[in-house]
Amino acid sequence: MTETKQIHRCNVCGNIVEVLHPGAGKLVCCRQPMELLTERAGGKGWERHVPVMERTDVGIKVKVGSIPHVMEGKHHIEWIEVIADGETYRRALKPGNRPEAEFKIEAGRIVAREYCKLHGLWKSS
Repeated sequence: MTETKQIHRCNVCGNIVEVLHPGAGKLVCCRQPMELLTERAGGKGWERHVPVMERTDVGIKVKVGSIPHVMEGKHHIEWIEVIADGETYRRALKPGNRPEAEFKIEAGRIVAREYCKLHGLWKSS
């Protein structure tokens, strides 16, 4: 059974999907079940991966890690997203970009997530 906002990855081709509507089936890609990515908020590497949020004059700024994450070809942050009062906002990043994004939103409850191409899915604590 899938749940809304889950992130799944195909370990064959690299496709990544986020569940918008939950269902009873299993997600399959390249004829294999997709891997459900677990959101990590601690453990090895947390200081370079856990999103750090700060309120700004225009909304929320999210930086990846208390120590800035590298943004190189095979090791970079692919995207940062915030889930604010149930709505999802996402910014795609590329090698060479800064590992941060600003979102022009106002919300009460905000959670940030990011996806590192090498180390997977991380969320703010």
